[in-house]
Formats: sequence, C-alpha cells, structure tokens
Amino acid sequence: MKSILEALYRGQLHPEEIIVPTHPEYRPLSRQLGTMTEKWRKELSDEMFRELEKYSDLCVSVNSLHVEAAFVHGFKLGANMIIEIMDKREELVPNEAAGVSL
Repeated sequence: MKSILEALYRGQLHPEEIIVPTHPEYRPLSRQLGTMTEKWRKELSDEMFRELEKYSDLCVSVNSLHVEAAFVHGFKLGANMIIEIMDKREELVPNEAAGVSL
C-alpha cells in the first residue's frame, strides 16, 4: 500500500468523489429533491426551468466552496491539536527528574 503522502503527491486522493453521507436524513432528502425537480421540470416552461437550473448550480457552487473551507479549517484544527499534544508529551511521560520511574 502506498503512503497517504505519496498518493496525495500523485493526485490519487479524491475523497470528495467517494464520500456518501451516512446521516439517516440524507437519502430521503435526496429523493425529495429529485421529486421536486421533476415536478418543476413538468410545470415550468423550458426557459424558466433553465433559470431554475442555473440558480441550483450557483447554490451548489457556493455550498462546495463552503464545504472546502470547512474541510481545510477542520484539517488545520486537527493538525494543530496534534502539534499541541506532541508539544506537551513530556508532561505526560514520567521521568527520573520527577522522581517517577517506569
């Protein structure tokens, strides 16, 4: 198995393509969205439906940028937590100076 860093360097990591939400509300909401889209496709004129699709595409773009920012923020937060933990690790490991031996 390749390392994560090697896969990242080679452009082989694409988590956004394989993530499927497991929240119990995801699939019912997704089906509801599809049903509403089909309803509007039938009820609206072609021009109005194209405008609705443009609006939907803009919403998806905005949401994607927000998700990307949340991912980056979460990753940085997690990395900083690890740095903080590793920086304080000597406080967690007993040593002879403290009068404690392993």
